[in-house]
Amino acid sequence: MTEVSADLGTGRASVGAILDFAWTAGEFTATEAMAGTSLTRSTAIDAIDTLVGADVLRELPNARAAGTYRAGRPSRRFMLAPDLGVVIGVDAGDTHLAVTVADPLDRTLVHHRVEFEPSQSAAERRATILERLGDALAEAEVTRDQVLAVCVGVAAPVNRDGISPPHPDGFWERTNPGLAEALRDWAPVVQIKNDAQLAAIAEGAEGAAIGCRDYVALLASERFGGGVVVDGHVLHGAHGGVGEGVVFDHIVGVGSAFGLRYAVQDQVRAAVDEGEIAADSAVGRLVEADRIDPRLVLTLAASGDADAALVTSRVGATVARIVGVLGSMYDPARVIVCGAVAESIEPVLTAARRILPEELHLPAPEILASTLGAEVVSRGAVATARRAAREHAVPLLAEERLRQSA
Repeated sequence: MTEVSADLGTGRASVGAILDFAWTAGEFTATEAMAGTSLTRSTAIDAIDTLVGADVLRELPNARAAGTYRAGRPSRRFMLAPDLGVVIGVDAGDTHLAVTVADPLDRTLVHHRVEFEPSQSAAERRATILERLGDALAEAEVTRDQVLAVCVGVAAPVNRDGISPPHPDGFWERTNPGLAEALRDWAPVVQIKNDAQLAAIAEGAEGAAIGCRDYVALLASERFGGGVVVDGHVLHGAHGGVGEGVVFDHIVGVGSAFGLRYAVQDQVRAAVDEGEIAADSAVGRLVEADRIDPRLVLTLAASGDADAALVTSRVGATVARIVGVLGSMYDPARVIVCGAVAESIEPVLTAARRILPEELHLPAPEILASTLGAEVVSRGAVATARRAAREHAVPLLAEERLRQSA
């Protein structure tokens, strides 16, 4: 429910109910608002007029002016003001930065994705993020005072104040380089969140978890990390560490939080070194590169290459153990493998599905590949920023505008 102060004149509940209704209604009449909110006609009209006075709702030309009037008194028509401001969603991953500027409803204005310099310090990384945010706003032709909410996803656990705990190697401090403080004045609502939790939000809103109340979004490309949803709620923890991938360092047969990109590469190199895959085969020749693109191996496996199938079956066993741990801890109905690698991951998942029942006493969760690609965290960040705009920033904006006009 939208949080609206009693300063808005007609009372918190009625104004909040109308504002909630307006977010998804498009153009609407007072009668439609009454039906959608169960408010009386006079209360609904008072709340609508209050929001029109705050320029949060706009009154549209009536049916007569629009040329569709037939008979009787034309109904007043309203819609959410289209120029309330913008939201920003950021995916600040280990190796990449994606910045999205969007309107509060459904339109993307600007989206940029770049790679981080591997040698950047925390301070340099923070400066890069701020610079890219400024560039994106300039391209969208909006200013910082028009930003309603910012949400940033980082590859680290994050507490409710947007701060990551210390990491033995400084990794979490580098991936979340004081962003809560650096962005504090950028918007009425600024949220720093774990990237896997944002992936879970995206999957529940528009991906493979729509309608599912118990699932895990498993980010798997660079590092393993799970966004966990139980009974319809994203789990967080005292330090934001629910689903943190460090647990996989201690799982026999997994041994590391490094993701599928590295798991595929390691299995290819090991099989070539052991003579199981010929060095001059299609898969064997891949070891000549410094880094093996897992999508090449997965594509070969999908086409029936026996060497690639050997690799994917072994990686599938790793995934089965990971899903088995998640299944034992959280009892999800689905585990959704997310990230750029998901688009070609099916050969690995086919192997994992065969092995998974042996890893669990509980019924095995369904394993699915995400359809949201490399932008899954960005989508979750934008969805979270839009929710913050709807529930907090826009009601605050309405209050401020009414105070100024009083």
